[in-house]
Amino acid sequence: MKLSGLLAGLDHHILQGDPEATSITAGTTFDVDRVMPGALFVAVPGHEEGGPGAVAPALARGAAAVVVDGSCVLPAGPADVCVVRVPDTRTAAAVVASRYHGEPGRQMDMVAITGTNGKTSVSYMVESVLRISEGARTGVIGTAGSRIGDELIPMPRSVLSTPESPDLQYLLGCMRDRGVGSVVLEATSMGLLTHRVDRTFVDVGIFTNLSQDHLDDHGTMEKYRDAKLRLFQGLCRHAVVNADDPVGAGISAMMPGAVTTYALDTEADYRATDLTVDAEGTRFTLHHDGRTYPAAIPSPGRFSVANALATVAACHVLGHDLPGLVAALEKMPQIPGRFERFTTATGTSVIVDYAHSPDSLDKVLGTIRGFAPARVITVFGCGGDRDTTKRAEMGAIAGTHSDLCVLTSDNPRGEDPEGILDQVAPGIESTGTPFERFVDRRRAIGFALFEAGPQDVVLIAGKGSEPFQIIGDQLLPFSDMATAREIAGG
Repeated sequence: MKLSGLLAGLDHHILQGDPEATSITAGTTFDVDRVMPGALFVAVPGHEEGGPGAVAPALARGAAAVVVDGSCVLPAGPADVCVVRVPDTRTAAAVVASRYHGEPGRQMDMVAITGTNGKTSVSYMVESVLRISEGARTGVIGTAGSRIGDELIPMPRSVLSTPESPDLQYLLGCMRDRGVGSVVLEATSMGLLTHRVDRTFVDVGIFTNLSQDHLDDHGTMEKYRDAKLRLFQGLCRHAVVNADDPVGAGISAMMPGAVTTYALDTEADYRATDLTVDAEGTRFTLHHDGRTYPAAIPSPGRFSVANALATVAACHVLGHDLPGLVAALEKMPQIPGRFERFTTATGTSVIVDYAHSPDSLDKVLGTIRGFAPARVITVFGCGGDRDTTKRAEMGAIAGTHSDLCVLTSDNPRGEDPEGILDQVAPGIESTGTPFERFVDRRRAIGFALFEAGPQDVVLIAGKGSEPFQIIGDQLLPFSDMATAREIAGG
């Protein structure tokens, strides 16, 4: 594709070369190590694998063209290579990557989910109900990777739930070419703030909730909220929002006439009442447009019902049959790492959940306490190089809802693991709940399972379905569920 076509309509200045005579044949990338002859290299300031300092290596690897911003000092290079300056490389990258792949988002139903909690759960639910009710071929892009049904689409290892725009557009192109009709995407606050979701042509944007998290990235709750709200400022055609959340309730004013609401506690377009919760799931009555539908999901808790409402509302807005969607809810499989559970041979219930914020931990433990027949034992920690203000609060929440806490490492990253535990421990101590601490996560899980008796519930929180643990700069293989099953003997 000609570079001139990729740049059409963008604010840009040609520093050298001829965009009309330059063809991009090997994709777009921020990562200099992935530059091949014919590629377009976008020099994004601050990007670890690229940036302005990587322009010379990109040219040496055969880049057909380079996009830079005003901060870039160009090295000497081949005079025939086209160099383009733009006001913001991330904004430009989203446009050129989308165009290079033929704007694939326009050719599928696109659903994007944002909010502090529930993004992964809703993405799995949307895929499940469309597959179960209609046999639909649906793509999923998020925390657990990218897949079409059970088929993973291989990508370079990354911990980004929302991929960078060149990777995201590549994935969307792959999904379109493989006959996918709908795609559901987790849209994180940083993904939205850094323009990764731009030019994906979202049909339905879902807002789940907002609570404290990611203050290490955004600094304040106001900035965190505003990053989430970017999805509803021109990036989606229609919004499905949680009317029980104050932020969600305000989105209607941002998109008049294009908002559908769901709620448990307030009036909404889709509402749930008569909740009955046990260890196996939740039954409820769904209300929509003056009609009621008996419904059930294989996951306990009010938060799970809220996710189910968001799922049904979004799919119905896209034109799918409501009775079929509701019927499919009960047949959904367990979501990996989201209230995923098994029972040991000795009768202990083990639950693995991604809860890693104060709000999500409080909701998960509150749900467990509501049906647990005996003790609740909680294994958890807090991530390193992340918001430190929530650590003692999460300790207090765990202590309040548990009979025993086992404090351990989450993803310590570059921090001293013992130092993180030291910051969490005062919160548990304030509740008077007994606790043990083990930096080694496997040892912590083993201790909890050894201490648990029949009918006790062991919650392993914080990492969900993550297949690794981040220690220093290493991603070490580690699965909470696989570890718990191995220690429990199956």
